[in-house]
Amino acid sequence: MPGTKEKWIEITILTPPELTEALSNFLEEMGTGGVFQDVALQDSFNGLTVSAQEEVKSYLPWSRTVKKQTDRITAYIDSLSSLFPKLEKPSLSTKTITDPDWGEQWKKYFKPLRVSANIIIKPTWERYSPAGSDIVVDIDPGMAFGTGQHSSTRMCIMAIEDLLLKDGSRGERTVLDVGTGTGILAICASKLGARAVTGIDIDPKAVEIASKNIVINGVEDRVEIINRDITLCKGSFDLIVANLISGVLIQFHAHLTSLTKPGGYIIASGITEHDAKDVEKIFCDGDVTLHHTEIEKEWVCYTFKKAAR
Repeated sequence: MPGTKEKWIEITILTPPELTEALSNFLEEMGTGGVFQDVALQDSFNGLTVSAQEEVKSYLPWSRTVKKQTDRITAYIDSLSSLFPKLEKPSLSTKTITDPDWGEQWKKYFKPLRVSANIIIKPTWERYSPAGSDIVVDIDPGMAFGTGQHSSTRMCIMAIEDLLLKDGSRGERTVLDVGTGTGILAICASKLGARAVTGIDIDPKAVEIASKNIVINGVEDRVEIINRDITLCKGSFDLIVANLISGVLIQFHAHLTSLTKPGGYIIASGITEHDAKDVEKIFCDGDVTLHHTEIEKEWVCYTFKKAAR
């Protein structure tokens, strides 16, 4: 109804700069309507000064499940705090806002973005004329989605592109996207030539959102999205992409390796430099070796290769 006011939950997190991108990525993946970062300001004795913290702000459409969603954010903050005990713990605050147009206004922040040599992430309402080898991934930001702006996501896309475009038999390759979230990585793999892609996630909402994004991009004939825990996943894949966090990668490394075909690859991202060596050490055991390392800011993306038999 025209003029109907929409209710939103405004989420504000004050955080040490080292945790800003991890929190922003988590908020995007859980379905917030855009994530905005700014330097937090505070009053000091001599006037206005820059705080040692940064502000991450985002918005959730109001619903009866809002408390469950904010509880997820709190739990994630607790996990980050335990991983980085020397950093000040991020603080979360929320408030309800009412605005008839905000649900449309925030979209102006999202523009076509080149995330790799060939991949362009584009909101559906924006125009973009592909040039040369451009591959466009269309996303509707009215849904939850990853924009590709986060370092871990961008490095994953670059690694997928590097492996598939250099592989003359990529049209026969199978890919598993673990923790698919909004389906961005699964869509990229299919558009880069993979024959069949499976995206799995334990969050039913993420599966719903990813499934819609798959249809938007016209790749539903090559991409399947499943609501499933990784431990229940079976089969074998030429490429596994796991943009998770270090602790989860370490916990499930053996299962990820078992799902990888001989001669196949595992792209592991969402790793901070603090945990990188631990992840590398546990994966590079037995018949798995380090193939490539990409580093951006404080984030690390590994590509591991399983020995051919």
